[in-house]
Amino acid sequence: MTANAQANAAPRRTTLYNWHLANGGKMVEFAGYEMPIQYPTGIMTEHLHTREHAGLFDVSHMGQIVLRGSEAVAALEKHVPSDVQSLKPGQMRYSTLLNEWGGVIDDLIIVRPDTGYDLWVIVNASRKEHDLAIIRGKLPSNLIELVNRDLIALQGPHATHVIRALADNDVVEKLGFMNSAWTKMSGMPVLLMRSGYTGEDGFEISVDPQNTETLVNILMQDTDVKPIGLGARDTLRLEAGLCLYGHELNEKTTPVEAGLKWVVNKARLSQGEFAGASILESELLNLPERSRVGIMVDDKAPAREGTEIQNTKGEKVGEVTSGGFSPTLQKPIAMGYVDKHLAVNGTRLQLIVRGRPLSARIVPLPFVPHRYINKGKMP
Repeated sequence: MTANAQANAAPRRTTLYNWHLANGGKMVEFAGYEMPIQYPTGIMTEHLHTREHAGLFDVSHMGQIVLRGSEAVAALEKHVPSDVQSLKPGQMRYSTLLNEWGGVIDDLIIVRPDTGYDLWVIVNASRKEHDLAIIRGKLPSNLIELVNRDLIALQGPHATHVIRALADNDVVEKLGFMNSAWTKMSGMPVLLMRSGYTGEDGFEISVDPQNTETLVNILMQDTDVKPIGLGARDTLRLEAGLCLYGHELNEKTTPVEAGLKWVVNKARLSQGEFAGASILESELLNLPERSRVGIMVDDKAPAREGTEIQNTKGEKVGEVTSGGFSPTLQKPIAMGYVDKHLAVNGTRLQLIVRGRPLSARIVPLPFVPHRYINKGKMP
């Protein structure tokens, strides 16, 4: 589908569209889909519930691409800076799909399931057709497929006990952060992945659409589980200091600028066999011209995307890419890009909100510490 056709197309709906309506979901268009922005209890309550209990998210708008055969790894590595070859069965890796200038076409999760030789790649809803076209240029068409699967996520400190009660074979005890396994939940086959987008321990579950609503209703029987909309998903990921494609990441932003240099494998960089390798090598040696930073605002007014960032002399030095009120910290927070010589924790800044300069300072990311669970440290 072309970009114009996508823009003119009616929003798509996930399998859970009617379920969201039945549960009071307020629907909005997001990335070409009608998705719940919030439920009747509101974004603040949903956010805090996820931090304290377990939040259930419909993320089925995201793409799930399967790459088959031994050629798949080499084909994917032409466009990502990470080491895909070394993924062991069950391991997952966050990476970025790059253009020839080192810009981020998409950020994605690469999964090597614990059985078989296929790669399972989770991509952003707004980029999946674009990603497919690029990867298809490197692989025979019969080796790549955008599969018809739904994706739901359960996030929060109580997610573990909810999943443990439903999944087969003590699978939760075998999975650390960024690991996956095929299993069954209440008898339904799923790909269970210990990962997420909130900074909390949690799971993402790839499920056949014919089972999605049944599985969601079973999860909702636990009183710790509440449905969470896109609004709280965004405030949770902002507190966690995680990038959102189209905000912190785009085709003119490199992973080094975005503070994601850890996705660049040094051995593969020295071989220079992926798109944009020479650009990333130069940035790692000399520092990029700008860097993503966390910003704490010394005021009650939140600074939204596009807010101008100034130094204390009133000179523009950057722009906010995401900003809002932190329900956990009870104060405004933001992320943005600033000139490289200012990207130092403690640097004083000004944010121009509604024409008024607000005092702010650069702080370390994440704003709220991650609570991922590694294997061997199970709760």
